[in-house]
Amino acid sequence: MPFDAMFLTAVAAELRPALVGARVDKVQQPARDTVVLQLRGRDGGGRLLLSANGNRPRVHLTQAQLENPAQPPMFCMLLRKHLAGGRLADIRQPAADRKHLILELVGRNSNLILTGPDGRILDCLRRVDFEMSELRQLLPGLFYHEPPRQDRRIPQETTEAELLALLDRPDAAMRLDKWLLAHFAGLSPLIARELSFRFSGETDAPIPTLDAARLAAFLTAEFAALPPVQMQPMLMWKDGAPTDFTYRDIRQYGGYLRAEPCESFSALLDRFYTETDHAERMRQRSQTLRKAISNLHERTRRKLELQRQELEATHDREQLRRQGDIVTANLHAITRGQTLLRAEDFYDEDLREIEIPLKPNLSPQQNAARFYKDYARAKHAEQVLTQQIAQGEIEEAYLGGVLEELARAENERDLSEIRAELEAGGYVRPADRRKQARQQPSKPMHFRSSDGFDIFVGRNNRQNDQLSLKTARRDDLWLHVQKFHGTHVIIACAGIQPPDETITEAAELAAYYSEAREGQNVPVDVTPVRFLRKPNGAKPGMVVYDRYRTVLVTPDAALPARLRVE
Repeated sequence: MPFDAMFLTAVAAELRPALVGARVDKVQQPARDTVVLQLRGRDGGGRLLLSANGNRPRVHLTQAQLENPAQPPMFCMLLRKHLAGGRLADIRQPAADRKHLILELVGRNSNLILTGPDGRILDCLRRVDFEMSELRQLLPGLFYHEPPRQDRRIPQETTEAELLALLDRPDAAMRLDKWLLAHFAGLSPLIARELSFRFSGETDAPIPTLDAARLAAFLTAEFAALPPVQMQPMLMWKDGAPTDFTYRDIRQYGGYLRAEPCESFSALLDRFYTETDHAERMRQRSQTLRKAISNLHERTRRKLELQRQELEATHDREQLRRQGDIVTANLHAITRGQTLLRAEDFYDEDLREIEIPLKPNLSPQQNAARFYKDYARAKHAEQVLTQQIAQGEIEEAYLGGVLEELARAENERDLSEIRAELEAGGYVRPADRRKQARQQPSKPMHFRSSDGFDIFVGRNNRQNDQLSLKTARRDDLWLHVQKFHGTHVIIACAGIQPPDETITEAAELAAYYSEAREGQNVPVDVTPVRFLRKPNGAKPGMVVYDRYRTVLVTPDAALPARLRVE
């Protein structure tokens, strides 16, 4: 993510007027590399999150309620000792004097350091000794020194004449975005590509093809507008999920990403990391289940492929019977030890000669019987394989549906219900029942259409069965995406035919909560609940129906949040 120096400048400029002078009420450390300061001041203060996570370092105000450990870590206790009751004197880039809580946002080496008035380190989240780094150590008792500065220019301090001189150098024969990253500090690859795109219309424009004088004037104006002068919190979305953020409008993606302005940088970062952290946490918690089901799904797919090949081979069995007939008709011309029979094919209109391989260790009669046995075996195999393939296709579809459920699980309860279903089916080993017994069953997702109709969306296969076959009324409408794994959707009609707008919104929900959420013109089947039935022995979540109509919709990522009731 482009949490570069310019973005950090914008964040600091936003935080400074809101937090400087605020008193530290509480200090919490919800994660090993994350500290939250509860600040109270005349302007309200807030909860300041400081994260030294190597993959997601950041600083911003947060509204998220993070769970704290039962026993505060030692670093948290140290911060409480030195910071509780104190006032935040300033927010700077970089720090200068006094006691400082220094957050270094430098990728995987990010750290949170507390120093005393004399500049000595009191402690830090990640201690760096001489074995870990010969250049810079971070240990209690040592004087704090800032990370070594990069040997690159500050964009705002570079004149147009200096830009022209840089562009005249031999190393300027490269892409503009790469050249910007090589010569100027504080720019992320995203911003470098954006500058290239705004000047040339290409994100990877080569400098030799550009007008140097115009480029120098353009960059001078752009550098002058960098934060804190130009600040517009922008959150970018793709397929209903936040994927990036920055401090200015981004044009290089066209319609590929949707840009959404936010009210503040803290709101942007809080929203982005709350959603992505939750998605990552659910991905990690479901990893074991996903791996087990993915392996079963792949094994079932490979087995089906082999069975289909075997079934294809049985389609040539008539040739085996014909060869048996021809061998039987020519028994008088065959002797033991013979390996090949050449004879007229009386099944051919032109009576052309055919060559039939024989087993030299078998008698003529045994060779004939061998063809008939192979024919009977192929005929029986066709029946067995057809049945096995049908069962395998049901199994493959079911496991694919479970994977889709795991991908959209929203919380731990969703995962435990999916696991219980898999345990009942014998797909995974039973877990600790005592933990599961304490959890209340989840309810279907509840939405309300623009016309006021309640819409219910199942979270998993068992819930789909309960919702569609037991909870829904016979005159309610049932929806499901066609030919894709997805969930069951019910429109509670209460004896009233819902308007087309409601049906369209319900169909969009069915498409969004399915494998087809990234598609366009997705077919969704609609039928009254009374036409649903569940075959005996069918897998959880599987129903059949023969009366329906199909609507085509394009999933809208913003629709679920707009219609969600609970």
